[in-house]
Amino acid sequence: MDHGDPRLDEVIAAIDVGIKRLLQTKDAELYMFASNGHGAWEAAIENLLAPGQTVLIPGTGHFSESWALQAEALGRRVIRTPFREGHPIDPQAVEQALRADVEREIVAVFAVHTDTASSTTSDLAALRAAIDAAGHPALFVVDVVASLAAAPFAMDAMRVNVAVGATQKGLMSPPGMSFVAVDRRADEVAAGNPAPRYYWDWSRRKGDQSYRKFCGTPPQNLLYGIEAALGLLFLEGIDAIIARHAQLARAVHAAVECWSRDGAVMFHCRVPAARSVSVTTIETRAGIDPEAMRTVARERFQVAIAGGLGPQGGRAFRIGHLGNLNSAMILGCLAGVEAAMQVQKIPYGRGGMEAAITSLGG
Repeated sequence: MDHGDPRLDEVIAAIDVGIKRLLQTKDAELYMFASNGHGAWEAAIENLLAPGQTVLIPGTGHFSESWALQAEALGRRVIRTPFREGHPIDPQAVEQALRADVEREIVAVFAVHTDTASSTTSDLAALRAAIDAAGHPALFVVDVVASLAAAPFAMDAMRVNVAVGATQKGLMSPPGMSFVAVDRRADEVAAGNPAPRYYWDWSRRKGDQSYRKFCGTPPQNLLYGIEAALGLLFLEGIDAIIARHAQLARAVHAAVECWSRDGAVMFHCRVPAARSVSVTTIETRAGIDPEAMRTVARERFQVAIAGGLGPQGGRAFRIGHLGNLNSAMILGCLAGVEAAMQVQKIPYGRGGMEAAITSLGG
């Protein structure tokens, strides 16, 4: 379709409305980018921080550290909070870091809601409360790439200034498009930021024309897919989607709880309340090769499971349970994992499938 065709503008407008509805915001402006989530990270960095300015990035795992390294590569100063493997962000550490910033040099707090490498989900309400308790003016910027349309999130109610998202997870669409939702206060900070930028400058994306909204030709096929996915999500209903993800996650967690009784595999996330509804990271005991098990699962049992990322590389595997999934698919996945562990002679506690079935039935 010609990118000047008014029907394309209608698709983009529908996506704008739909993503804002998912984010539960009436106040924010949505800016879209033809990029993966790292591009949206860069947009947040370049628009909110001038070179040399400071951002607080609380430790939550591989993705918080990746965002921090990206900010440093772009000439920004990063303060990290201490991080414990298998634990979510510590709100108290965030409050302490902000209280220590007596010169108010920290411009923003960049928080990853769900870290898909560690499969931990942090408490955003507690983080917002920590910022407030410190009396600090820092912007609250949240990565919802792996949590949107899976875990509860309400941008306006949580007083999130910027939400950073992408299309390939809960939005059930191919990778290649990301977005930022920006409230008035964050937009004002960006307008006063002298950092040089062009493609990532979200102010250049304001306007009615599709060509302007994407700083060039829009990614049409991705947009059609996202529009269709949003239609499916709203047909199911946001509350039902949240409940479905929680139910599927409980089934996976029930199986992993049984598997872990032997001690050869275990939850990476040590805090049950912080275990993600999107993905579960499962550590393997020293001497066990999770990559070989993944190969068996894929080639013999047609079940694709993810490997460990960052520090978990070579010592963990991950089961994703977000997006277009149902109970039968999860049970098939768990059975494939059990079969692969049995072939690889990986000790695991029995009863995982029964526990998952009971969870789904109850």
